[in-house]
Amino acid sequence: MLDDAALDLIFRKARTRNGWAATPVSEDQIRALYELVKWGPTTANSTPARFVWIRSEEAKKRLEPHLSPGNRAKTMQAPLVAIVGYDLDFPEKLPRLFPHDQTARTWFPDGPHREVTALRNSSLQGAYLIVAVRALGLDAGPMSGFDHAGVDREFFEGTRIRSNFLCAIGHGSEENLYPRSPRLDFEEACRIL
Repeated sequence: MLDDAALDLIFRKARTRNGWAATPVSEDQIRALYELVKWGPTTANSTPARFVWIRSEEAKKRLEPHLSPGNRAKTMQAPLVAIVGYDLDFPEKLPRLFPHDQTARTWFPDGPHREVTALRNSSLQGAYLIVAVRALGLDAGPMSGFDHAGVDREFFEGTRIRSNFLCAIGHGSEENLYPRSPRLDFEEACRIL
């Protein structure tokens, strides 16, 4: 079991950041993040998330016009931004990822069931990313305020990958850090049957 310090780092004291120190995020750190994220469970080990790591100024300039005005400055300041996408062609990899049942690729015919499965499981993988970011001593700023169609054209053209959400990553600053917002109590959000 993790101790209180680790739980504080990952959950209780972690904050969604809106300001960033200029400290870069290295390729080794990016690879370490993915090496943790890939072990999180998904439906039939489908792992439909696809990540684009926006680190260079050139790549940030490509992303910038697709950001909502309220997210633009803080995202451009972040040392790294992950585009968390989902691949609608994820069943093609199931023979390798789910080897004990070679029929798995047929479980997700093209259509709404495949799309919902891809979106749900890439959301799980995106959540694993946020936990991994915090566990490795970095901060996260997840967001959904952007033009999905624009990001998809810019970064996923010619593929069946669609954007889910963005996550700014780095060493957060206190800049624009709002007071901690409340959460629902157990009785408001849960039932034990």
